[in-house]
Amino acid sequence: MMKLAVVEAKLLTREPGALFSLLIPLFILVVFGSSIEPGDTVLLPMALAIAVGMVGLYLLPTTLAAYRERGILRRLSATPVRPGNLLVVQLILQLVLAVTACGLLLAVAGTVLGATLPTGVPSAVLVFLLGTASMFAIGLLIAALAPNGRAANGIGVLLYFPMAYLAGLMQPKDQMPAMVARIGEYTPLGAFGQSMREVWAGGAPSPLLLGVLAAYALVVSIAAATFFRWE
Repeated sequence: MMKLAVVEAKLLTREPGALFSLLIPLFILVVFGSSIEPGDTVLLPMALAIAVGMVGLYLLPTTLAAYRERGILRRLSATPVRPGNLLVVQLILQLVLAVTACGLLLAVAGTVLGATLPTGVPSAVLVFLLGTASMFAIGLLIAALAPNGRAANGIGVLLYFPMAYLAGLMQPKDQMPAMVARIGEYTPLGAFGQSMREVWAGGAPSPLLLGVLAAYALVVSIAAATFFRWE
């Protein structure tokens, strides 16, 4: 399994989507970060949510669906390396990529932009894990249903932009209709972003929103496992 992880890690570093997942959130942070006020609790949580959303909704499902399309998962079933091992390795590598992207954002925000960093580290870690789990669960469901890598990418795009809008990542929530903003808080990306903003503001994340994230992660993961096909 270690050899498989090394091979997959090399392939991931050559994947343009992995580079975009690192650079696009960083670009947004740097461009808008020069104009934020001290103590801002919106921009950095927003950039973190964008980074995790890109990995979970774009890169993960596209990779897995493309592997199934090319028959890689089917061929692995005839070798000592089971297809399930590849799935586990991919989940770990995508998690590492998400952590790397968020770590890069935090480093740049803290050292270059002088942005406020959260004091409640355990709460921030909990929100990150639950938010990532919910995004990855949706990515796995996309991979389960999409017939090929291109379709998976298209579905990810179709889901990402409405979710990003409802989450207040494309327009400030105070400029959105109140009902729309309220509904957006209970979407996976919205609950993730709002919980991060609460942590950045020095408070505790809402138990209700944490429960929403956990429910998405559990229910959608079960659906993905039900519909997933190896070939």
